Amino acid sequence: MTERPTSSPPAVPASVVRLAAGALPVEALAVLAGPVGEAVARAAGYAGRALSENTRRAYASDWRTFCSWCEAGGVAALPAAPVVIAGHLASLAATLGRSGLRRRLAAIAHHHRQAGHPWETRQPAISATMRGILATHGKPARPAAALTSAEVKRLLASCGTDVAGTRDKALLLVGFAGALRRSELVGIDREHLRFTSEGMTVLIPRAKRDQEGEGASIGIPRGLNPLSCPVRAVEAWLKRSRIEWGPVFRRVSAAGGLEDRLTPQGVWRILRRRAAMANLTVDERERLSPHGLRAGFITEAYLKGALDEQVMHHTRQRSLATTQGYRRRAKITQDSPARLLDL
Repeated sequence: MTERPTSSPPAVPASVVRLAAGALPVEALAVLAGPVGEAVARAAGYAGRALSENTRRAYASDWRTFCSWCEAGGVAALPAAPVVIAGHLASLAATLGRSGLRRRLAAIAHHHRQAGHPWETRQPAISATMRGILATHGKPARPAAALTSAEVKRLLASCGTDVAGTRDKALLLVGFAGALRRSELVGIDREHLRFTSEGMTVLIPRAKRDQEGEGASIGIPRGLNPLSCPVRAVEAWLKRSRIEWGPVFRRVSAAGGLEDRLTPQGVWRILRRRAAMANLTVDERERLSPHGLRAGFITEAYLKGALDEQVMHHTRQRSLATTQGYRRRAKITQDSPARLLDL
């Protein structure tokens, strides 16, 4: 008597298995291979976009490095024993700073959770190692230097009237007046801008803390000085570039032609070049960064008497603690009780 061939389990996309966090019984595989499986596969796709593109890239790079390190040492990367992860962090103690170590740990945790392996954030071996590294090698964080109106105007003075200069002037002023992050700044399309006699409205489809894509709109009023008005600067750039749709801030070729959308790294290069041309330097305890435009807006707004709710609404910050941290930094000298001394 001939035995009936045993049918193999239905094929299920790997993304579905990851979303289900591990192995599935044969009965579940049969269901997930049909119409329900198609819906679950779409759910897996949405789940895969829960992280921003930049975060996914960073996690992928960190994970590859960790896997290579584990392979060289002959240990498993997935699942990795807590002492192995602690050892990996220790191997990076002298080369990575506080944020780099935390990102590496976050990447390892992310891949373990994605694969359905249990992960304890405060696992003793890992947390104790991290505390010891920071106590031994930790350095004070170097925040982005706040670029207020005074610094921004120096940067504007380095912008000529050519195509790149017109673009850079609009870029710097919108980044400052809008308190925008680099990704938000380069993500602006012509369709996101609305102009009125009073100013300009900028739609931000997605921000750093807006993983659900709710979006936000901010208003930028016309400035009193035509030479430093962000709205007039954008109008001048759009007229000069003849951009009617798509990316507002684009790369400019050596011949002055428009190319693809500017990248966040491109914003950093523009700021560094303009700062060098303007002989603008920052304190050695701080760093020159496009985030300084955002920090400068918050700093100046607080010094001019803005309220927490006004700053939080404009900057799209959800944490009052974060906002108050900027306020303390802005008023560290102004509010010092040492002003009361008879000196």
